Amino acid sequence: MNEYLPQVKEHRHAGHEIDPVFLNRWSPRSYKSDSIPDEVLNSIFEAARWAPSASNEQPWRFIVARTEEDKARFYPFIADGNRIWCEKAPVLVLIVSQTMGSRGAYNRAHAFDAGTAWGFLALEATRQGLATHAMGGFDPEKAREVLGIPEDYEAHAVIAIGYQGEKEALSEAMQEREKPSSRRALSETVFEGVFTKK
Repeated sequence: MNEYLPQVKEHRHAGHEIDPVFLNRWSPRSYKSDSIPDEVLNSIFEAARWAPSASNEQPWRFIVARTEEDKARFYPFIADGNRIWCEKAPVLVLIVSQTMGSRGAYNRAHAFDAGTAWGFLALEATRQGLATHAMGGFDPEKAREVLGIPEDYEAHAVIAIGYQGEKEALSEAMQEREKPSSRRALSETVFEGVFTKK
């Protein structure tokens, strides 16, 4: 994918030259229910597998729900505002990370590394023509209980993965939000030498 998607051109503009995949990745809420071929889904997780990791601990784990039975297991711990649209996505994924490192000490980088793996997954999904949307609106403790997640793992986000649907399939209120968001200018996030509060 080496060009900007039409809806991205309208709402996003890079200040410096970058590959279009970075702007083409955004978080829609409208999904087609079409299934994702195994080889495509495996490629997405393969990309996440190669994310950088402190001390190569690779603390991230992905719990995948593709069948109706598995997806139904996810629904009780997903917030109603997210469930209303994410149920149509063919794949739901909970990303968790192991908080303890292999040497028995707390891994301060576990969440940082899991976030990086999610970023790699999201970019490869975009490259493969898929949409992703990570949701913080879920109950981590209920997820732990329902999915049998050990105490030394922390749940971070539920991710919807699928082919983007028409925005008209959403409620009117959600249709208004169904567009790529912008980002702060570099001058607001990159500081020379010391932190600068803007």
